[in-house]
Amino acid sequence: MAFSGKRIRAAREGIDRTKLYPLSEALALLKERANAKFDETIEVAMNLGVDPRHADQMVRGVCNLPNGSGRTVRVGVFARGAKADEAKAAGADVVGAEDLFEQVNGGTINFDRCIATPDMMPLVGRLGKVLGPRGMMPNPKVGTVTMDVAAAVAAAKGGAVEFRVEKAGIVHAGIGKASFDVEKLAQNIRAFVDAVAKAKPTGAKGTYIQRVAVTSTMGPGVKVDLGSLNG
Repeated sequence: MAFSGKRIRAAREGIDRTKLYPLSEALALLKERANAKFDETIEVAMNLGVDPRHADQMVRGVCNLPNGSGRTVRVGVFARGAKADEAKAAGADVVGAEDLFEQVNGGTINFDRCIATPDMMPLVGRLGKVLGPRGMMPNPKVGTVTMDVAAAVAAAKGGAVEFRVEKAGIVHAGIGKASFDVEKLAQNIRAFVDAVAKAKPTGAKGTYIQRVAVTSTMGPGVKVDLGSLNG
């Protein structure tokens, strides 16, 4: 049997693991218990009625959080010429073409989000084994393969989060920090849930969003009443 430490047991006190809490109450419970020495990330996890093994049931997309994620995101852009200049002006941390390819291929990755113009994809595609496992491969479905690099960089810096359903039908993301007030966290979660709902695949049958829970980096999970997600 797994042993729970004193801190975890204390954090779980007062939380009914079988109860579905209204969103605002669930977030308040998390904030009360987020007592780590750093600003804990608040995360949301959703159980979806899909089987990702089937292509027509894959769920993937991006959500622009209205209040940002609270995370500092380093953005790398593969572009040339005027588009490279646009990316730098928009605040990209690393911009390049063949030179950036050599850095990444050599194992030096100085960014958290990767954006590329369409003409760069033949080059970037050769980095699939490096960027793919890290979830950094640019993809037009989530807006990271685009000619509008300035907007993509601004979105990434402003709190855009990508999501992709896992094998067990779960999708999750960090949607803010424990230092955010409850209302801002609630707005971010509702925006994320809405983005996942809009990404419902054609092959999904039955109940699409089945369960939702929130947690903090070092805290317990709290189940959320689905009805409270509508605001």
